[in-house]
Amino acid sequence: MQISIYRKENQTADSINNFTDFYYGLRMHFFASDLLYKGLSPKQISSAVERAMNVAKSSKMNLREHFRPVFSSIDNEIISDCKLSRLGYGLVLMNAETKLSIVGKWQLKVLESFMGGNNTH
Repeated sequence: MQISIYRKENQTADSINNFTDFYYGLRMHFFASDLLYKGLSPKQISSAVERAMNVAKSSKMNLREHFRPVFSSIDNEIISDCKLSRLGYGLVLMNAETKLSIVGKWQLKVLESFMGGNNTH
């Protein structure tokens, strides 16, 4: 007797996945750890990345296109990090601790741009 395993979703060949990861990686110019230099703590960054990824999931975004777990080196220490697209970086900043001035300034800048100028009314 032969047993077959059926899967609901099609599995893409590893070479195609590797290529798409490479392609998406070309557009990921930011690291979550960059926010350490903006005053965010590692815990605040992790929370913001998690919330940003939840926003992306609920919006049906392709997470692989905007978020990639990686390891980075800071001060000769290996840390768990996340490589981000520009949109991913913006989502992380939008979902970071609002008590930090960098986050508030970013949110205001985005809203002013969205509303068509520097209107404060």
